[in-house]
Amino acid sequence: MTEIKRGYYLDEMKIGMSAENTMVVSAEKIDTFAELSGDFNPIHVDEEFAKTTMFGGRIAHGALSASLISAILGNDLPGPGAVFVELNMRFRRPAMMGDEVVARAEVLEINERTGRVKMKVSCSVNGKQIIRGDAGVIVPKRPAED
Repeated sequence: MTEIKRGYYLDEMKIGMSAENTMVVSAEKIDTFAELSGDFNPIHVDEEFAKTTMFGGRIAHGALSASLISAILGNDLPGPGAVFVELNMRFRRPAMMGDEVVARAEVLEINERTGRVKMKVSCSVNGKQIIRGDAGVIVPKRPAED
């Protein structure tokens, strides 16, 4: 039987804890995200059209970059068992083809009573923020010992 991975329990969370995740933007990832999301805006999927825009080429969907934040929260910090309930973001600039997007989440506040944790989240390319915001996560409390 495979052991189920668990994330942090609420009592294990500490202000300042952080985790990162990275992804290199590619045409394949953009096209796959367009298929999954149904967002076929030509700025994302049509190179000829995208060349005529202020960006000069295809850009990644903002939600594709933001999905790295979801991956951190669900896989690493707090990890499996946590429930992602809120996300507030500001998109500052796009990720272009070939860019390495670095997503980061850091624990800002812990509410012991409600089990909610507020996380500062961001994505950056070459050290420049492309997304900033905060996320709310419900973190499981440690089960009572039987």
